[in-house]
Amino acid sequence: MKSRERRQGLVLVHTGDGKGKSSSAFGMVFRSAGWGLNVCVIQFIKGQWQTGEQKAATHFENIEWHALGDGFTWDTKNPEQDIATSREIWELCKEKIRSGLFDLVVLDEINYCSHYNWISGQEIADFIKHEKPSWLHLVLTGRNAAPEVIAVAHTVTEMHKIKHAYEQDIKAEQGIEF
Repeated sequence: MKSRERRQGLVLVHTGDGKGKSSSAFGMVFRSAGWGLNVCVIQFIKGQWQTGEQKAATHFENIEWHALGDGFTWDTKNPEQDIATSREIWELCKEKIRSGLFDLVVLDEINYCSHYNWISGQEIADFIKHEKPSWLHLVLTGRNAAPEVIAVAHTVTEMHKIKHAYEQDIKAEQGIEF
């Protein structure tokens, strides 16, 4: 592995309406952990909902996982609470990124928060430009990535849905969707 001094930390954005944004990021989590890198995952939407990825992460000493959201915010009953929770999670993100403890940080579903104007895309982009360590890899997921975030990213992938099982009245399957 390259030392931090020799590493170019990448900023990757996974966005779009198709499936696979978080799954792709989690593939990088386990790939990085397998190489011995220290990884932090911070989830903005998923809260106490148990996922297979989170269960798998417990088998790695070098993965720290935080599922802190209030649940599916597009069906919110308390937007003020969702905003407050998102702001608190954003503060934790900045703390973890600044800490120097991690080689890869995943901000899962943060793009939703900027789309809802809970955290501005400009604020996220400015933090990345001015405070992210140069050697740190950073992945941001979720639909509707802010143009400012896309502009500062090195790699942006848009997942495009062609069709989805949910549209055929097929419920989320354990091991595939969560």
